[in-house]
Amino acid sequence: MISKKAKYAIHALVKLAREKDKGPILISEISKEGNIPKKFLEAILLDLKRAGILNSKKGKGGGYYLIKDPEEVNMADVLRLFDGALALLPCVTYKYYERCEECTDELTCGIRRVMQQVRDETVRILKDATLANVLATEGTALDNF
Repeated sequence: MISKKAKYAIHALVKLAREKDKGPILISEISKEGNIPKKFLEAILLDLKRAGILNSKKGKGGGYYLIKDPEEVNMADVLRLFDGALALLPCVTYKYYERCEECTDELTCGIRRVMQQVRDETVRILKDATLANVLATEGTALDNF
């Protein structure tokens, strides 16, 4: 499962993408609509700002706004920012590699091969899932659930 922080970040980003043309959005508005604790949201938005996804404006008419196009912000990058590695095992991660203690031979490990496939498919799906894609599918019914 993803962390609450990552989940809230995605909800905030979707709100900002949905209202991209309206200018900066107040933290209180994002917090209220997303049912996100305001103090927690402030930290999340600062992380997104440091990552170069958002910017902020102070004063009257201030708030947060996207500086990247919704097509450029994908779920893989957001989840990595808040939750770290996407892989299920440390021996198959891109940026957080660690050898598994119990593994005797990574080159022939069947479990590792399966987990690499899971990782590859997960990364592909999450990289394809941009904010623009999320907005395009809002309001449609979920199939197969």
